[in-house]
Amino acid sequence: MSYDISLYRIETKEKQQAITDEGFFENTENLVPFTAAQFDALKERLLSYGYTLSDKNSYGLHFNHPDEDYGTALLTKAAVYFTTGWNKDSIFEVGMTVSEFTDSGEYAKYDVQQGEWETWE
Repeated sequence: MSYDISLYRIETKEKQQAITDEGFFENTENLVPFTAAQFDALKERLLSYGYTLSDKNSYGLHFNHPDEDYGTALLTKAAVYFTTGWNKDSIFEVGMTVSEFTDSGEYAKYDVQQGEWETWE
C-alpha cells in the first residue's frame, strides 16, 4: 500500500474547488500545465532534494530517492506525484517535502488520502 501526495499549480486547486466533479483529477485536461520554466525549476528542485532521475517516458520524468522514506516522484506536464510507503516516517518526510515546494506561492499540495489542499501561507 502506498501514500500519495501531489503538487499542482495553484490554478488547478482553484479550478478543482470551483467544480464539484468527483473525477476531477482523472481528467488530465482539468489540470493546468506547468510553464516550461516551472517544469525545469521543479526538476532542479527534485534533484537538489536528493532525488535522482531514473526514467523518462511518455508519462514524464521518474525520480527515486536513496532514502526510502522520501519515496518516488513523477514529474508530469501538470503535476508532481509523490508516492511513499504507508508508514509514519515516510508520510511525514514526503509531506514536509511537498509542503516546502509550495513556498513560492505558485503551487498547491494535495493530499490524496485526506482530500485536502495546502498552500504556503
